[in-house]
Amino acid sequence: MKPLLTSLERHFDLLSDERAAIEALREAPLVRVPARQTMLSEGDQQSVVRLLSQGWAYRFKDLPDGRRQIVGLLLPGDFFDLKVRLGDEMDHSVAALTPLAYHAIPPETLDRLSAEHPRIADALARHEHVNGAIHREWLLNLGRRNAFERLAHLFLEVFLRLRAAGLARGGECDCPLTQNDLADATGVTSVHLNRTMQELRREGLVELKSKRLFIRDYDRLAQIAMFNPNYLQLGREARALVR
Repeated sequence: MKPLLTSLERHFDLLSDERAAIEALREAPLVRVPARQTMLSEGDQQSVVRLLSQGWAYRFKDLPDGRRQIVGLLLPGDFFDLKVRLGDEMDHSVAALTPLAYHAIPPETLDRLSAEHPRIADALARHEHVNGAIHREWLLNLGRRNAFERLAHLFLEVFLRLRAAGLARGGECDCPLTQNDLADATGVTSVHLNRTMQELRREGLVELKSKRLFIRDYDRLAQIAMFNPNYLQLGREARALVR
């Protein structure tokens, strides 16, 4: 529960009983999934709230001809869908990017948690608001930024999200995304993605090596991507997180 707690505490000083209530979510069954397995398909009905504990996942949509668009990344501390209700159908699919584990939480458990701890309900609402803001930023990324700017923006977002959850240090973090994944997330071909990645390296901005992302020049990268971290709601530690 540490990534979730770290993210929530960017905005709220949780009391000991509130922290304990969130920690109790770890009692929900832990489900392990191998890398590259599709866990949820479009049209599936959900019965539990999934809280990612370890590993990465991604949301995607497929076209009938096989083309895929990654429409979101799920990192430790993220909920697959916080507002699951009986009969809800998936409007997209979710696959494991790496081997992962998630807690399968009954919706009524979260309903009870929110009713008993209103400040936790507020914190979770803020958490979901950030997810919506990330989705809107991805739309802007695909619609208006060029490939170089898109990739730079994606790397900065991943880095800051992980650092905000306590999962990155200095200017580096895990990044198991392959070039095909990055192409599917930025809406370009693999060939174009490869050229763009090489250009980022030549400019001394970013390096992706052994599934690690190294941000070599944050300020220049942010300028190129026209990156404004406000949508991530980094809270009181924003300045520390972006340097």
